[in-house]
Amino acid sequence: MSRVGAIDCGTNSIRLLIADVAGGRLRELHREMRIVRLGQGVDATGEFAPEAIVRARAALTDYAEMLSGFEVPRVRMVATSATRDAANREEFFSMTSEVLAPAVAGAVAEVITGAEEAALSFHGAVAELDCAEAPFLVVDLGGGSTELVLGSTDVEASFSADIGCVRLTERCLHSDPPTATEVAAAREVVRDRLGEALRTVPVDRAHTWVGVAGTMTTLSALAQHMTAYDSEAIHLSRVGFPELLDVCDQLIAMTRAQRGALGPMHEGRVDVIAGGAIVVEELAYALGQRTGIDQLIVSEHDILDGIALSIG
Repeated sequence: MSRVGAIDCGTNSIRLLIADVAGGRLRELHREMRIVRLGQGVDATGEFAPEAIVRARAALTDYAEMLSGFEVPRVRMVATSATRDAANREEFFSMTSEVLAPAVAGAVAEVITGAEEAALSFHGAVAELDCAEAPFLVVDLGGGSTELVLGSTDVEASFSADIGCVRLTERCLHSDPPTATEVAAAREVVRDRLGEALRTVPVDRAHTWVGVAGTMTTLSALAQHMTAYDSEAIHLSRVGFPELLDVCDQLIAMTRAQRGALGPMHEGRVDVIAGGAIVVEELAYALGQRTGIDQLIVSEHDILDGIALSIG
């Protein structure tokens, strides 16, 4: 058994998993998420905002203390969509090395490609699912990108679409609540970005749709009428398309204040989850037309678990 640390740095959040790994299985010791909005403004400016790097540093400083406390000898930190796009990413890398290296010697952040991101998400998401339900279509809906991954035991096809809840919100959804014109424009952007993904990944072969990351887990919580977020009840929950689309429609129509009053809603998702809901709806419509799939399985295990397994 080996102890590892995994850090996933996305456009909207930075997450930590500390686990013992043996025989390709994880025994979770600690899991945590911080909303830092690292990708704030990157779509418009092409650079990380100084305040976003400050927020990321604060979260990583706390994570470094936890890694030391759990005596973690090996850690892998991966950075995804926002970091691939930022012109000043070396400033971010310097900060991560400065913060993490004292806790775990040699720890540095690495930028991974969309294909690598897809593979890690896939293996993290399907590890506990029955192979009889394969092929799986795993969708990792992040802040800056959305990965579609098809496979059974291994990845057979994948595509990283350049759209996510933060990017879509910053580009299209400016009013509170979004206007009908803004929502229509957002749907056009999503259809355009997903179009290439759906041409590249043969989704018509999929038997099971698996959704990971914060938008998906929050939608499950709301579909289950939770008053507080319950990760155990959310993990591997199944949401039928009627319930899923109804929750998405409600979120898109709500004001930020109304979304913020929902019990399972993380405050860091309040202003971007309508964008995520639009992406989910468009995916559901596309899959409904192309496959016999009529439900979404939501997994709490995702790229973070895949990262841990990759070094265990």
